[in-house]
Amino acid sequence: MTKELKKRIITSVVLLTIVLNCLYINNYSWLILLFVVSFLCWLEFFNIVKKIKININLKGILNISSIILLLLFINSAYRIKITSAPDIILFLLLVCIFSDIGGYVVGKTIGGKKLTKISPNKTMSGSLGSFLFSLFPSGIFIILYEITKLDNFLFSSKPFYFENSIIILCILLSFVCQIGDLIISYFKRMAKLKDTGKILPGHGGILDRIDGIIFAIPAIYYLNNYFGIIWWF
Repeated sequence: MTKELKKRIITSVVLLTIVLNCLYINNYSWLILLFVVSFLCWLEFFNIVKKIKININLKGILNISSIILLLLFINSAYRIKITSAPDIILFLLLVCIFSDIGGYVVGKTIGGKKLTKISPNKTMSGSLGSFLFSLFPSGIFIILYEITKLDNFLFSSKPFYFENSIIILCILLSFVCQIGDLIISYFKRMAKLKDTGKILPGHGGILDRIDGIIFAIPAIYYLNNYFGIIWWF
């Protein structure tokens, strides 16, 4: 195991511990975490925009747009938690994380045709891997439900089944995550930066890790609540 890989694993464990504690302690701890993480993401994006050679007005538009997106992320992630259940937030986060893992693992293993010039490391096989891996959390939750045989173990009192709506949800989450990743990669490329920051050992910046999530969670929330697309939560 390389030194860099050890850093990534240790950092991932620490981050997961913080997220789970804040998610399950109470609503206030979750809200505070969302604000802190979003503020750090905005700082990283602000520094990226500073390095891009564009006019000052466009830089202002980008910074204001990033604030709006992060506020939507905070609102949607908090609302889902307080109106549904922490387990739903956990499930949505896991889908996004597994989608990212799938893109990396399959892309590195198979390689092949590049997905876009925006991010040279992204491949068609990696994109397909993201869609495939995004379904894995569903299997994990089904196994947990079958083991416990308790209707209220996950998702409040509603049982969890691998049905069409779950498949569509996972695929859509993965799609938006990939779009979000490409958007941030585009700005990093314009700024000639590899990472959005250095706050996370072995990972780069906060925005590097959750660029897809800050797009995916609001997309799912607002589609579910304001456009008549209803899932089980």
